[in-house]
Amino acid sequence: MRITRSIAHRILKLFQPSMYRLNKDGKGKRLSNTRVSNTTHLGSFESLILGDNVFIGHYNMIDASNGINIGEGCQLTNYISVLTHSSHIAIRLYGEEYTQQKELKAYFSDSVEIGKYTFVGPHSVIMPGARIGKGSLISAYSYVKGEFEDFAVIAGNPAKKVGDTRDIDQKYLEQYPELKPFYQAWAQ
Repeated sequence: MRITRSIAHRILKLFQPSMYRLNKDGKGKRLSNTRVSNTTHLGSFESLILGDNVFIGHYNMIDASNGINIGEGCQLTNYISVLTHSSHIAIRLYGEEYTQQKELKAYFSDSVEIGKYTFVGPHSVIMPGARIGKGSLISAYSYVKGEFEDFAVIAGNPAKKVGDTRDIDQKYLEQYPELKPFYQAWAQ
C-alpha cells in the first residue's frame, strides 16, 4: 500500500501546475527572470514578445497569432485569456457557411500590447487590439477592449478606467521613501 501511494504521488506530481523559467521569448530575446506556468498555453509563440521579469501564472490562454507584446515586470495571474483574434460574431452571422468564406466580415484580429509593470487579475479577458499602458492594474473578471493610458486602474465588463495606480503607489512611497528611486526609474 505504501509503495502504491508513493507511485501515485509521483505520477500526480508530474501533472500538477508548476512554474518554469522561460529563457527566450518568441523572437529569441534572452530572458533571465521570466516565469511561465506549465498549464499556460502560449499559442503562436514566435509572435510573442516578452520583457524580462514577467510572471504568467496557471491556466492561461495566450494567443499571439497576431502579435502580443508583454512588457517588463508584468504579472498575469491565473485563468486569463489574451486574444489576438475573435471569430464569435462572424460565426454567429455566417452560421454553417462560416468555414466556406474566404474573407470574413465581423472577424476581428489585431495585436495586443501590455505595458511594463502591469498587473492582470484572474479571470480577465484581453481582446484583440487592446493597448494597456505601463503601470496599470486590471481587476479580476474584466473584459478589456480598446486603449488605456499609463497607470490606469481598469475594471468591469466592459472594462473602464476607474482609477490611477499612482494614487495607490503614493501611499507606499510615503511609507517606504527608500523605494522612490526604483519607482521613478521606470515610471518617468
